[in-house]
Amino acid sequence: MMTANRMPATEKKRYDWVPILLYLAIVLFGWLNIYAACYDENHAQIFDFSRQHGKQLLWMGVAFVVAVCVLLIHPRVFSNGSYIIYGIVLLLLVATLFVGTVTNGGQSWIDFGAFKLQPSEFAKFATALALSKYISAIDIDLKLPRTRLTLALLAIVPAGLIFLQHDTGSALVFLAFLLPFFREGLSHYILLVGLLAIVLFVSALLINQFLLMGILLVICLLYLFVWLSKRTSKNYWHTAIFFVVCCLFTLSVDFTFENVLETHQRNRIYVLLGKVEDPRGVGYNVNQAKIAIGSGGLVGKGFLNGTITKADFVPEQETDFIFCTVGEEWGFVGSLALIAAYVWLLIHLITMAERQRSVFSRFYGYCVASILFFHFAVNIGMVLGLVPVIGIPLPYFSYGGSSLIAFTLLLFIFIRQDADRNALI
Repeated sequence: MMTANRMPATEKKRYDWVPILLYLAIVLFGWLNIYAACYDENHAQIFDFSRQHGKQLLWMGVAFVVAVCVLLIHPRVFSNGSYIIYGIVLLLLVATLFVGTVTNGGQSWIDFGAFKLQPSEFAKFATALALSKYISAIDIDLKLPRTRLTLALLAIVPAGLIFLQHDTGSALVFLAFLLPFFREGLSHYILLVGLLAIVLFVSALLINQFLLMGILLVICLLYLFVWLSKRTSKNYWHTAIFFVVCCLFTLSVDFTFENVLETHQRNRIYVLLGKVEDPRGVGYNVNQAKIAIGSGGLVGKGFLNGTITKADFVPEQETDFIFCTVGEEWGFVGSLALIAAYVWLLIHLITMAERQRSVFSRFYGYCVASILFFHFAVNIGMVLGLVPVIGIPLPYFSYGGSSLIAFTLLLFIFIRQDADRNALI
């Protein structure tokens, strides 16, 4: 006899294994390349915990435990505790300004004796949680100035504290938070304004500012009298305001460049733009990185056979310039495989974000994809000499405990949210 009105069984959590497997593949491949980058015949043991590769193995174990714990925690813990996590990280950022230790010119580490903590790495996922929590409120309207100001402050405050630590690279990563807002309806004109600002900034460094303003004037006049069919007083006023704002921005470039950026940052930009040739100074890292990658050829020299890597010609090769090791020892094929893994992960994260049924999970998913994309694109771009060297790690690949754990939290919180996407509405 059948029982009527039987309650449906609780739906099992279905974890998406694609990002998990890609995460494991990238982390393990990264560990092998860290071992190659700091390889020493006198310390050849792969499990030597006094060397970077041994320490990274310990951090990998911690990261894996963190990942499993996150998957076992109820997903609402992260959404409900978003502001608490954000507040704790802000306190750590403030504390770093007073008790932080200086490393490579930046005061961004807190020394706990046996290990060091870099709060700026954890600020990325904490800010992603806080932004997602705020934007998922029922009465939030992105068109309201108050809403935009609040969201901007949530990102600017941690970025500003990190900038005060002289860690400009990590502060710039917070620009990635602009991208998820376009998915939520933010006007594309803001993106165009940002691109215009970059073009004007670079142009003002390459050519005379008054010549640049003359070019802007010609463009505005052509817009009014050639391309604009309906010329009204409103069009004239808008064009005039646009011209004045662009001119003021152009005139401010020199002051900003000389007074906001550090000397080494200015020199790196000059080297990238071709205004300064300094292959043995500021441009040394990038120049050696290109030589290392180019020497790898199609299939590379083989694991532990990188001559430039072994000779330690590229500084910071186990951290910011780890991609050099891939290019030299694994060649074009290995480099392409690593890039393909990242691209696959990013595309899959966007797919996951689109299938979320809650605004919090969807927005957070886009934040994860945007942060990883920024790190991936800028790190490989600076190694290849396509963007200025700003010193940010390659996610899950570069040496560093704080970076690995923070990126693990960033990714696995979203994987946990996705597993219960049908319940989180």
